[in-house]
Amino acid sequence: MKTEQPLGELEEDRTQDARPSGASIRERVFGGGNAQRPTQPDPILAPFFETAIEHVWGGVWNRPGLELKYRSLVVVSALAATGHHEELKAHLRGALNLGWTADELREALLQISGYAGFSAAHEALDVLSEIVAHG
Repeated sequence: MKTEQPLGELEEDRTQDARPSGASIRERVFGGGNAQRPTQPDPILAPFFETAIEHVWGGVWNRPGLELKYRSLVVVSALAATGHHEELKAHLRGALNLGWTADELREALLQISGYAGFSAAHEALDVLSEIVAHG
């Protein structure tokens, strides 16, 4: 029988400070130069990007239990299924950077056709094709 640990004794709480920052996780995924942030700080968008770095990259992407490469494939699939093509471009580049091949990504995008529809898969494959052709 598994017993519950008090919150303060969870392994995650003890290692939280040892985890990489959200910015360093994001850099590992996208590489140093690829960014979704504007080149000039925008006072409207700056808080959004700060929050994304802290909570998405520093929190969700930084959790134990799943390697970055597989988290990337989950994100690519979700973005493809929901039609977020601009964000998908960046994450497909990130997935390639993390070691997925174009053929593997093509198969993942084909897989979503049965669950998110052929149109979603087609449009996502168009994005992948553009990236492979033009970098």
